[in-house]
Amino acid sequence: MQKITAADHITQRLTAAFQPTALRVVNDSGSHAGHSGDDGTGESHFSIFIRAPDLAPMTRLARHRAVNAALGDLTSRIHAIAIDAG
Repeated sequence: MQKITAADHITQRLTAAFQPTALRVVNDSGSHAGHSGDDGTGESHFSIFIRAPDLAPMTRLARHRAVNAALGDLTSRIHAIAIDAG
């Protein structure tokens, strides 16, 4: 049985919330191994690139808040998320 990763959960939640025209979720945790916030799971740092019609008219701050709201409790289990939303 294949493990569902944090990146899979992120993708599922953002797809359900925004029906994006473009979505890329990158696990950057390997680049932060041994650094502050690395919890040893290999799922502590992510970059998100998302484009969706619902996000386009929002301010940058509102887009980030909307993405974080869609991620919900996942944000408490992830140390760092870089968001490029529009």
